[in-house]
Amino acid sequence: MSIAIMRVLRAELGLGLTEAKAELRRVLAGEFSGTLPEMELLARSLRVAGVPAVSARP
Repeated sequence: MSIAIMRVLRAELGLGLTEAKAELRRVLAGEFSGTLPEMELLARSLRVAGVPAVSARP
């Protein structure tokens, strides 16, 4: 599942491999944040990739 998340992060955020690994740790720890519309867009892309994801307000 981590690989699928990294693929989505790289595609959606334009990150390099090293940056995507760092962001993956933040996503898995629940520390990745942004505006609700941004997080919903990312969650939708993750769901399309087969990763169960939801966006929520903190």
